Amino acid sequence: MRWLLHWILNAVALYIVSRVVQGFNVRDWLSAFIAVIVIGLLNATLGLLLKIITLPLGILTFGLFFLVINAVILKFASLFVPGFTVTTWTAAFLGALALALLHLLIGFIGNAMKKPA
Repeated sequence: MRWLLHWILNAVALYIVSRVVQGFNVRDWLSAFIAVIVIGLLNATLGLLLKIITLPLGILTFGLFFLVINAVILKFASLFVPGFTVTTWTAAFLGALALALLHLLIGFIGNAMKKPA
């Protein structure tokens, strides 16, 4: 059940980013849900491999280089999902940054709701 909520929140975050970042487009909610699945699969395979290979660079840049890898994953996912387009590399990078910030915010809210008052 928790994975379903995580999937829905990621789709909502992707849809919000598509409304904020120019050149980062999601046609409808179905495209957002499919894009989240494809992005998750790419992150689990290609993204993990790229992050392991570029780990020294990631450490050197205090993890900021991993935003570039996430941008590559977003751009790559847009090739496979109809209704999800990332037109430029700048849009992919800004989308990756916005998604990272939204996921951070969602994580903070989720942790705050778990702790008893």
